[in-house]
Amino acid sequence: MSGAKDRLTDALYGLGWATVKTLPEPVAAGLGRRIADTAWKRRGKSVLRLESNLARVVPDATPQRLAELSKAGMRSYMRYWMESFRLPTWSQERVDGGFDVKDVHYLKDGLASGRGVILALPHLANWDLAGVWVTRSLGVPFTTVAERLKPETLYDRFVAYRESLGMEVLPHTGGSAFGTLARRLRAGGLVCLVSDRDLSASGVEVKFFGDTARMPAGPAILAQQTGALLLPVTLWYDDSPVMKGRIHPPIEVPETGGRAEKTSVMTQALADAFATGIADHPEDWHMLQRLWLADLEERAGEGSEERPGDRPEARPEVSGS
Repeated sequence: MSGAKDRLTDALYGLGWATVKTLPEPVAAGLGRRIADTAWKRRGKSVLRLESNLARVVPDATPQRLAELSKAGMRSYMRYWMESFRLPTWSQERVDGGFDVKDVHYLKDGLASGRGVILALPHLANWDLAGVWVTRSLGVPFTTVAERLKPETLYDRFVAYRESLGMEVLPHTGGSAFGTLARRLRAGGLVCLVSDRDLSASGVEVKFFGDTARMPAGPAILAQQTGALLLPVTLWYDDSPVMKGRIHPPIEVPETGGRAEKTSVMTQALADAFATGIADHPEDWHMLQRLWLADLEERAGEGSEERPGDRPEARPEVSGS
């Protein structure tokens, strides 16, 4: 049964890429909203988890407000998918005009200095679109890391898709990704990592919206070991076809303390920057999984501890390593 389900999943995503990219943009956007609204009305596990997460982000929200946010959140999530299916067909003009980012000088100046740059993002809006804008509008290639999916054919499909957009994609498993990222940074290159969720034992505990979560140590350790600039990035949608973004000021390596202490301080600063962007645009945070330790412990107590590969959506995350 699992093999049949995997083949069906792969086939459905293949159909999405083959079909949605041929639709006119307004038609694709409307289709995404209808799919999102249908999923929201069904009140499945992903929607309920999204509302539970949003309740931490907006603690004073009424049930009605949480429902409104989760509905908007599902629409934002499906906008991500509709855009991503269509990105390979976007013209240079559409890419140039599809993303408006504030304080891009932090990125440009960091790359010009030759020291290498790490862009760390949460699951906000469309990180693939931001990546395409970097590779095609700025003309800067970058390296990222993706967690493996089942079936393997679907993972391969996502890797081929992102590589076609100008990204170098490394597998999270195998142990060699960190060394490759470090070499790219020491050569003055760019690394981009989605870094707001880590379920591994090596994750760094941070305070996030008033409770404890784990986030990847990779961005902070890479910055310490290579001298690269660590820049948080937050993204959001508005009512226009143009995604918005902000590059936050660099997170500096503390002058004192051991590596673990420095990593903890830097990862907390990263979490704080993410929290700022998420609080401003909670409906664009696509966190449909358990994140906070209290929620993970509750899941473990039910006899089914969540692991990094246990995701309601079949999408390989670019990972904080």
